[in-house]
Amino acid sequence: MTHRAQRTIAMSLCLLALLAVSLWLANGSAMLRALPEAVRIWRMPAVMELPVPVQGVRAKRIADTWGGARSGGRRHEGTDIFAKRGTPVTSATRGIVVRIGDYGIGGKHVWVLGPGGERHYYAHLDGWAPGLRQYRVVRAGDFLGFVGDTGNARGTPPHLHYGIYGTRGATNPYPRLHDAPAR
Repeated sequence: MTHRAQRTIAMSLCLLALLAVSLWLANGSAMLRALPEAVRIWRMPAVMELPVPVQGVRAKRIADTWGGARSGGRRHEGTDIFAKRGTPVTSATRGIVVRIGDYGIGGKHVWVLGPGGERHYYAHLDGWAPGLRQYRVVRAGDFLGFVGDTGNARGTPPHLHYGIYGTRGATNPYPRLHDAPAR
């Protein structure tokens, strides 16, 4: 194993340990129950083909909005998936809900820790799935919330802002989105 690979593994383990400590401090018992699954999910390879996380939206209907100019000199770090307000939003991958919040530019949002330590960000939600809670284990296709326009999207057409963040920062989800196989 190369020195670079060893350093990457060590950094990943340190990040996982920091995540575990911060989650434990926030909500000890629920986090401790989720920790073994978090370790299993973290060790899985990142998923390179993801189902579109908005019910009924086909991949070919989505535009690549990555890198678009935003207020304050920012660049768009995600893919906007437009749909009617209230359309169900589902998890694109197996993972653990690590944060549910209603603040900042994302408004109502959910963060899911997925395979390979990637964090999947679902923002501008109109509301959350009933019973959704922090540290819940989810599978690809599990219901997270509803398409909306909260946060800095207020007044724009309803959409899901979907972002993926790894150890090297944000990555463009658009090339990874594919139609879910028929069930």
